[in-house]
Amino acid sequence: MNQGNLLECQRWRMMVEAEHAQSEWARGKTQEPEDFWESFAERFRPEPSRTDDPVVQRLLQEVELRHTVIDVGAGGGRLALPFSLQCQQVVAVEPSASMGSILDEEAQRAQIGNIVLVPSSWEEAEIGAADIVLCVQVLYTVKDIVPFVRKLEAHAREKVLVVLYENPPQFQAHPLWPRVHGQKRLKLPCLRDFMQVLWEMDIYPDLEMLTPQEPRGFESRERALQQMRPRLLVAPGSHGEWRLEEALTDMLEEVDGRFKIRGVPPFRPALVSWQKRQL
Repeated sequence: MNQGNLLECQRWRMMVEAEHAQSEWARGKTQEPEDFWESFAERFRPEPSRTDDPVVQRLLQEVELRHTVIDVGAGGGRLALPFSLQCQQVVAVEPSASMGSILDEEAQRAQIGNIVLVPSSWEEAEIGAADIVLCVQVLYTVKDIVPFVRKLEAHAREKVLVVLYENPPQFQAHPLWPRVHGQKRLKLPCLRDFMQVLWEMDIYPDLEMLTPQEPRGFESRERALQQMRPRLLVAPGSHGEWRLEEALTDMLEEVDGRFKIRGVPPFRPALVSWQKRQL
């Protein structure tokens, strides 16, 4: 098929499927984990009252005490927990059991009682509407983007708030792919692709570029290997792990006490928002 004749939603799906196929090839016979986020969940344990996350602080400007909020792909509660302190109720939709467990634990620890956890994908979630629907760093792997977005809008009484990066979140690992797998990493769809999809859907949102974020890096070279191993889809003790270790030896640089992969640019998040349309 000539890609020049594709609808943007078809192009989006093809990008997701191509990236997933490359992942399956790279994984080989290594079994895909049932819960991908299980080995990462602790890194996403949030603090409800923290004020050093510029994305969270910007989004909190959109909420009032009267509001109800749906947080789609809530993860460990990065948004749900601070939002719960400034609105009436948060419905947190999160399919990962490990992430949902983190959210539950932190809500109980902070004695927060106005978060309802829905352990489901967004596509399968059966919930009512809310004033605001949030969807932060979720869309990259969604194959059927149009019904996903339509459901976001259908459940928002006032507005939809979407945050995603100019490049996919796993972009930090992309420079390692040629060294480990012998080929460039295929990119998932991200900000530019999403804007094209929305325009194709006759949705013309506001776009606000947020504060660029430097890659967090790693505490040590050992931690870099530990965290990059599942992201590069290599098994412990495999030839792939040996190649990854060699690549990290060459490509890690120490910056202000953290180890970062050389050449990775800052992440540029964007807020894409629109008011509920009367269809």
